[in-house]
Amino acid sequence: MDATRIMLADDHAILRSGLSMLIDSRDDMEVVGQASDTAEAIEMARSLKPDIAIVDITMPGGGGVKAAEAITESCPDTRIITLTMHDDQAYLRAVLSAGVSGFVVKRSADTRLLDAIDAVRRGQLYIDPAMGHRVMKGLFDGKAPPAGESEPTKDESSADNLSLRERQVLSLLAYGYTNREAAEKLGLSMRSVETYRARMAEKLGFQSRKDLVGYALRSGILKGGEPL
Repeated sequence: MDATRIMLADDHAILRSGLSMLIDSRDDMEVVGQASDTAEAIEMARSLKPDIAIVDITMPGGGGVKAAEAITESCPDTRIITLTMHDDQAYLRAVLSAGVSGFVVKRSADTRLLDAIDAVRRGQLYIDPAMGHRVMKGLFDGKAPPAGESEPTKDESSADNLSLRERQVLSLLAYGYTNREAAEKLGLSMRSVETYRARMAEKLGFQSRKDLVGYALRSGILKGGEPL
């Protein structure tokens, strides 16, 4: 199997060097190019057509959102992972709208970036779990049911009538948490989370995490339906 070809775009040379070493430590990945600003990233992506482009959101010349939009248009087979210093939902909404496949907070890049690459090259969408706490506050402001709440019943069949617990599970999964991590956050068994996920898939027609995130954005569960 050929190594996944990866391009890095960030204006900090030291960070690029560190990420390059991290990626090249894996036999199934290789860094094929490095760019230091938006224009260079776009031109390099068009020239190299990497499998994955990792771009900084706030690099000079327009930033990662502009780069993502341009790369997506000219290199439709290149998947994009964005890096950011900010665990802010506004950044997340912006890059998802630009068509990116991954969102990683820089402070966790040493532990999360390889996971993001693995997920994205499998065709999945990856969102750094560090974003999860932003949405959890709104979900748990005195409105959460007890941890032992019963699993959803067959009567809960409307796609527009998700229970609070279903919305909590959906939100955590959309933010990149695994079933096990979501179960720990919610004080549920993993089997309960799997049941909620299966029922949501049946109600809403989810085929992948990308479908799940798309619904979460459209419905406002990730606050993605409102203007930036």
